[in-house]
Amino acid sequence: MLLGVVAVTIFLVLLLRSSYSILWVPWRIRSHFSNQGIKGPPYRPIVGNSAEIRHLIARSKMNPIPFTHQILPRALPHYHTWSTLYGKNFLFWFGSTPRLAVVEPDMIKEVLLDKTGSFDKTRSNPLSRLLIGGGLVGLTGEKWALHRKITAQAFNMERVKGWVPDMVASTIKMLERWEEERGGREEVEIEVNKELHNLTADIISRTAFGSSFEEGKRIFQLQERQAQLVILALRSIYFPGFRFLPTKRNRERWRIEEETRELIRTLIKSNQNSRENSRNLLSLLMSAREEEERLGVEEIIDECKTFYFAGKETSANLLTWALLVLALHQDWQNKAREEVISAFGGGSKLPTAENLNELKMVSMIINEVMRLYPPAVMLMRQAVKNAKLGELDIPANTQLYICMTAVHHDKEIWGEDADEFNPLRFEVPGRHSASFFPFGLGPRICVGQNLAVVEVKIVLAMIVQRFSFRFSPTYVHAPMQLMTLQPQHGAQILFRRI
Repeated sequence: MLLGVVAVTIFLVLLLRSSYSILWVPWRIRSHFSNQGIKGPPYRPIVGNSAEIRHLIARSKMNPIPFTHQILPRALPHYHTWSTLYGKNFLFWFGSTPRLAVVEPDMIKEVLLDKTGSFDKTRSNPLSRLLIGGGLVGLTGEKWALHRKITAQAFNMERVKGWVPDMVASTIKMLERWEEERGGREEVEIEVNKELHNLTADIISRTAFGSSFEEGKRIFQLQERQAQLVILALRSIYFPGFRFLPTKRNRERWRIEEETRELIRTLIKSNQNSRENSRNLLSLLMSAREEEERLGVEEIIDECKTFYFAGKETSANLLTWALLVLALHQDWQNKAREEVISAFGGGSKLPTAENLNELKMVSMIINEVMRLYPPAVMLMRQAVKNAKLGELDIPANTQLYICMTAVHHDKEIWGEDADEFNPLRFEVPGRHSASFFPFGLGPRICVGQNLAVVEVKIVLAMIVQRFSFRFSPTYVHAPMQLMTLQPQHGAQILFRRI
């Protein structure tokens, strides 16, 4: 009898707690925002709006769009749909967690440059850590500060300039392969997204890890598969303890994680006694002189996982969109080529770290591509306590969905031609710092920004120096969001040797 009473009592307590967190708290938060003029799609118990998000994304992936730069409806269909219905700032739900869409530059700047301790990284889905490990991207507090200090030294501009010959060597190898594929033909069609992923993989391997793409090939393959599994996890509600269940996908996640860590561990051992690798990221991670700044082997592995994936993915997709945009806008392709030949010379003359600063037009083109096709389509932050944001009162634990793509395409910020390609807009100074932030903003700005910008500039310059190109009739314009913004059906481009 007593056991029965205890069981019923426990059941009622759990029911009340669940009702409080799943029904009462969301109702109270929704009313709180509604009273401030913030609306949004209806809250659904337990799942929130996650099923609607998956449905809108799946539906958008079924249909390509004309080759214009108005990509928001396809790349972020849930944001586009709900902002049309409820306004730029609206509230939606991921499970029982509220997410406030934020696109006003003043509010974004306040969040990303926060010094009050009100906003921080969101708590990540535990399954996503299998992709990036416990590295810089997911860390907070003192541990983040230490890792940031060490990795920032590796990616300062002087060190990056020292890697230029490695970037050039990797790019030459790719271009020579394109020449072989062309043979004696006037034009050759190349699916550049795959080619550029292999190229940036080789560059990050050489510069950060002192190896080559072939040596790290298995790690990249494993990371790509892990990324696919992470995307599936991020679009579903995570229930506590799920990562420990031996489901088919979890078993695959565990296997990939174990093999990846073992491969990186082997790479670390091979670097320990090699003087030739003293310039790379891995050697720097291992060489801290002060005991308190020394990273353990597992911490080094976590950072390597982050940079293996991020160092390849973002640069490759940015280069892909740059080539596609220049294939569409031949006038700008010609302007870029004229500047490159003026700076480097024609034919097979190679870029150097010293003459990269002469590529003013190329820099503006890259910025405009990042505006229209930002590799990271959005950023997430979380209110760690009750906070004020602009005129809004934000309850603790509210997630802030900073829609970078919407900001970059906002006609109120960029003018009526916001969806058009016009690099000259970057000639105009005085822009709001939170109107263009492809690498983030504030203390957590991308630590590899210098590497990415120099790498993209070199590769793009070397391609336009040697080839003229146009997009193939087989190309289908279908930008989609996975971990980064990428072409769903590849990027087929026709190249002609100059």
